[in-house]
Amino acid sequence: MVEGRACLPKEVRNGLELLKRKRLQRIKSETLSGTSGVTNMMARSGGDALRVSASCGMRLQGNAESFSRSNVASSEKTIFSKRKVDKFDTSDLEWTDKIPECPVYCPTKEEFEDPLVYLQKIAPEASRYGICKIISPLSATVPAGVVLMKEKVGFKFTTRIQPLRLAEWDTDDRVTFFMSGRNYTFRDFEKMANKVFAQRYFSAGCLPATYMEKEFWHEIACGKTESVEYACDVEGSAFSSSPSDPLGTSKWNLKKLSRLPMSILHLLETAIPGVTDPMLYIGMLFSMFAWHVEDHYLYSINYHHCGASKTWYGIPGHAALKFEKVVKEHVYTKDILSADGEDGAFDVLLGKTTLFPPNILLEHDVPVYKAVQKPGEFVITFPRAYHAGFSHGFNCGEAVNFAIGDWFPLGAVASLQYAHLNRVPLLPHEELLCKEAMHLNTSLELEDLDFSPADLASHYCIKVSFVKLIRFLHRARWSVMKSRACTSVSPNYYRTIICTLCKRDCYVAFVNCSCYSHPICLRHDIKSLDFPCGSHHVLFLRDDVGEMEAAAEKFEHDDAISKEVERQAENVYDLYSYPMSSKSQTDVEDGYFPYCDINVVLNPEIAAITTNMGQPVEDRHPPMRHNTGNFRPELTDAFSSFATSTLCSFVEQVGSSPKNQVQGLANLGNTNGKRFSEEVSENTYESSVSCLSHANCPG
Repeated sequence: MVEGRACLPKEVRNGLELLKRKRLQRIKSETLSGTSGVTNMMARSGGDALRVSASCGMRLQGNAESFSRSNVASSEKTIFSKRKVDKFDTSDLEWTDKIPECPVYCPTKEEFEDPLVYLQKIAPEASRYGICKIISPLSATVPAGVVLMKEKVGFKFTTRIQPLRLAEWDTDDRVTFFMSGRNYTFRDFEKMANKVFAQRYFSAGCLPATYMEKEFWHEIACGKTESVEYACDVEGSAFSSSPSDPLGTSKWNLKKLSRLPMSILHLLETAIPGVTDPMLYIGMLFSMFAWHVEDHYLYSINYHHCGASKTWYGIPGHAALKFEKVVKEHVYTKDILSADGEDGAFDVLLGKTTLFPPNILLEHDVPVYKAVQKPGEFVITFPRAYHAGFSHGFNCGEAVNFAIGDWFPLGAVASLQYAHLNRVPLLPHEELLCKEAMHLNTSLELEDLDFSPADLASHYCIKVSFVKLIRFLHRARWSVMKSRACTSVSPNYYRTIICTLCKRDCYVAFVNCSCYSHPICLRHDIKSLDFPCGSHHVLFLRDDVGEMEAAAEKFEHDDAISKEVERQAENVYDLYSYPMSSKSQTDVEDGYFPYCDINVVLNPEIAAITTNMGQPVEDRHPPMRHNTGNFRPELTDAFSSFATSTLCSFVEQVGSSPKNQVQGLANLGNTNGKRFSEEVSENTYESSVSCLSHANCPG
C-alpha cells in the first residue's frame, strides 16, 4: 500500500464517523442558519458525510463558485476552516531549506536491466535515508494520458476530498482524507486541476520546488484554500502495453515488478491491489499523502508518469521508533491513542491521515530527507521508512509494493506489532519465509552458482530469519508434546490460518480444539486456555516440517548464521516467539536441545478425531466462517490463505468477544508497550544492519 490507502480498520472508521457526527452536532448547536444542510449531511453515510460541492474541489479567494453559496457549503466551510495550532509553528518556513536531499541514482541502461538486482545493490547505502530517487535511462514513448484515454476506453475515477488544514489531533479535531469527491475522466480532472493552478498563480508553467514547498506549508497553516481533491488508490496502470514502448516492455513496468522471480511477493497466489498490482495516484495542486509506513514494512516503488512535481519527505527505517515517539508526545493527545508506548502512535498512524510539518521532527533530532520527483523518475521507499508528501499541481503517478530477502527481519517486526495490536495481517509472513527459505536451500545444492555480494546479503537475512522461526517452532512443539497439552497430532493440510488469540499467521503448525473452531498459534500456553468445547487439543503440523528443520540445521553450519541466531536469542522479546520468552531456563535441565527428536504420543481416547485423516480436507472439518461476534473464527479458503486477503481485511479486536469463552489473552495484553517496542525495534535494526553489511563482504 502506497501513499495513503482509503481503507481503514472498522474501529477506526467508526471512530471517524463518531467524530464527524460530534462536530456536526456542535455546528448545529452553534449556528441557527443552515440547519437543513447539516441535517442532510448527517443523514449521509461513511465518507460521503462531508462531500464537497465545489466544482473544482478548492476554495480560492475571489472565486465566484465558492463553498459559501449554500447552507451545506456554509457548514462545510466551518468544518474545513483553519485555526492556529500552537504545537506546529509555521510562522518561519526557513526550516524547509534545512532538510537535506535524499540520494539520487542515475543507472546506465545496463544497470537498469533488472530492477530488483539494482535495488538490492544500492540498498545498503540508500536505505540509510529511508527514500531515494532513481532517474530512468528509458522513456515511455506512449504518454500516460494516451494510455488512460485510448488504451483504457471508459477509464474514470472518483476523487477524495482532503481538508487542507492542520489539526490538534485530539478526539474533537482529527483530519480525515476519506470523503468521497466527484467522478472524472483523466482529461476532465486535468482541466480542473490546471484551471485551479492558473487561477492561483496566473500561469500554467511550473514554479520552483523550494517556492512550492513554502507555499504548501503556508497554505495548510493559514491560507484560504479549504480543500483539494485527490484520486488515490485507483486500480490500474498507466504503463503502455504497446510492444514499441521501451519502458512499458522493461521489467520496470510496475505491472510486472512485484511478480519478478527475485520478488518475495511472487509467491502469493492471489493478487492484492496496491501491493502486488499497481495503483494510480492522480493529484492536483497541494494534493497530499499523509505520514505513513507501508503495510508489513514492505518496499514501495513509485513512478511519476506526467505533470507537476511531487515533494517527498522520508524518515530512515532505523529512526521509525523515534518518529513514533515524537508523534506520540508532540502531535497526538493521549485521549486518541489506543495503546501504550509508541505502539499507540503506530496504531493511529495506520489510519494514514496524520499530516504535520517535518520541522517538529528536526527539532527532536529525527532525521528527515526529501526528494522532488519529476516525470520519468522513480522514488523508492525502504522497509519501515515513514514518508509523506504533496503535489505541485496536476500529476499522475503509479506505485506498487515489493519485497526482497533483506525485508524479512522488518517484516517480522510488522507481524509482531500487528499481533500486539490484535490486527489481522495482510501477508502470510511465515508462509512466505518458509517457501523462500526452502527455495534457497534447493538452489544452494546446485553447483557453479555465482552469487553477488547483494545476493549473499539477501540470503543471510533469509537464513537467519528462517532458522529463528524453525528453532522457535521446534522448541514450542517439544514443550507442547512434553506437557501433553495436545492429545493428538494431525497433518496440516492448510496453508496459512489465523491465531484466534493474537492474530498471528500460522503456516507450519497450530493447535486447535475438539470442534476445530479455535486455532491457536504455539506462542500461547495451551494448557492454561479454557476452550468452551473441552480440553482436547490437536496439534496440526505440516508433513514437510522435517525437511524444514533439516534445512534450518544446514543453514546453521555457517558460523555467521549460528552466531547471529544465538546473539538475537539473548533478547527477551524475540520476533518469532513473542509473547513467549525466546529461551526457557529449564530447557537444558529438561533435556531439550535444538532439532532434537520429538516423540509423538497418541491418546487412544481421542482416536475418533484422527479416523477421518484420509478424507478430503474440505470434508475433514465442518465448514468454517469468521465470526467475531461469538469468538468462533472458522477456516474458509479465503480466511485460511492470506493470499486472498485485501487491504481492508482487518477485523474487530478480540477484546469485544465474550471473555469467558477462551481465557489466555492476559499474557498478550499486559506487556509493557514501551519496553516491547524498544526491545524489538533495537534488536531488529541491528539485525537489518547486519544483513545489509553482508553486501560488502567478499563472497
